[in-house]
Amino acid sequence: MTYISRAAKILSSRVSADVVILGPTVIGEGTIVEPMVVIGHPVRAKLMKALGSDLGIDEYMDSISSGSQIGSNCIIRSGTVIYEDVVLGDNVETGHNVLIREGTRIGSGTRVGSGVIIDGETIIGSNVSIQSMVYIPRGTVIEDGVFLGPNVVITNDKYPPSRRLDGVRIRRGAVIGANSTLIAGIEIGENAVVAAGSVVTKDVPPNKVVMGVPARPVYDVDVFIRKRAEYEGSKAP
Repeated sequence: MTYISRAAKILSSRVSADVVILGPTVIGEGTIVEPMVVIGHPVRAKLMKALGSDLGIDEYMDSISSGSQIGSNCIIRSGTVIYEDVVLGDNVETGHNVLIREGTRIGSGTRVGSGVIIDGETIIGSNVSIQSMVYIPRGTVIEDGVFLGPNVVITNDKYPPSRRLDGVRIRRGAVIGANSTLIAGIEIGENAVVAAGSVVTKDVPPNKVVMGVPARPVYDVDVFIRKRAEYEGSKAP
């Protein structure tokens, strides 16, 4: 499974030999790329044209890929597939079997857990924590310092399948609990908290905690912060 494009610029000595790196991809200094990783995978529209090409599939994919940019001191774990036109900042870390589709931008210090799918044309800020098995569709904007718990599902189609897609915006510092679902077009306010298992159908104001199906405000985030501090300070049973 080894193929490294001649057009790629690899500044790190920590890239496994067992990888596929396509097009004019740039990999920054100190970045670790584990075996079984693909970087620069071309989009479907380009791949369809391969049916009439005489080139081998690796050479063809390389010839049509726009490549991606991976910052310095990142960790790209095995099974990760990164499409073309993706930009990762410094110190970004992926878990195993992560898919990052084309046009995604991820800021420095962000961690992307195992099994996460980022479906392209998405903006994710710095120091975001995305836990395992989260789904992030096209048009989503996630600002700095957001926490997404395991199995969070974000949607972008309110009446599927439709021709109108509305992205979700999650403002700085928000916390989204495990197994929550965010419905297309909503905005989660700065420092807001969505309780685990909630279905959020309307905008969440800044500094509010919401929970339930559908989610409704229950108290200010100050109460959540106090409860968390008490929990952290309590003795384990």
